[in-house]
Amino acid sequence: MKNTFTKMVVAAFAVMLVFASVAAAEITKDEYKAQVEPICKTNKQASDKYLKNVRSLVKHDKLKQAGQNFSKAAVALEKAQKQLAAVEQPPADSAKLTKWLKGIKGEVDLMKTIAANLKKNTKAGKTKATSLVVKLEKNATTTNNIVISYSFNYCKIDPSKYA
Repeated sequence: MKNTFTKMVVAAFAVMLVFASVAAAEITKDEYKAQVEPICKTNKQASDKYLKNVRSLVKHDKLKQAGQNFSKAAVALEKAQKQLAAVEQPPADSAKLTKWLKGIKGEVDLMKTIAANLKKNTKAGKTKATSLVVKLEKNATTTNNIVISYSFNYCKIDPSKYA
């Protein structure tokens, strides 16, 4: 009986060690931020490159070129979104970060639609793209607010400076 009791104590202790090691391996909020900020920084640099002249291009009716630039920025953001989705999330913020990533995916879709409308090279396409930019700005604000507690430097999307 003593032997059985000893085995149960050892087994219980082993289980506790396994759970403790799993708990210790969970990523923290600061660790998450440190992993995602470089991804966002790379995307921000690409967005700045592709979108810096879009407002001027649209103003001067160079819509196809503006559309191409928006397409490139959408591809860059989509790549970043996929990379962000691959980063382990702090369990306590998993639902919040999943919602944030879904918001970014929505922004990618809007950017692709804006690009397609600009590439039509028509007044109607320009008008539709302009109205979608307003929606993009609203969605970006909503998405940014989801993760405001992270105090991101680069993982904030600000389409108002481009569109």
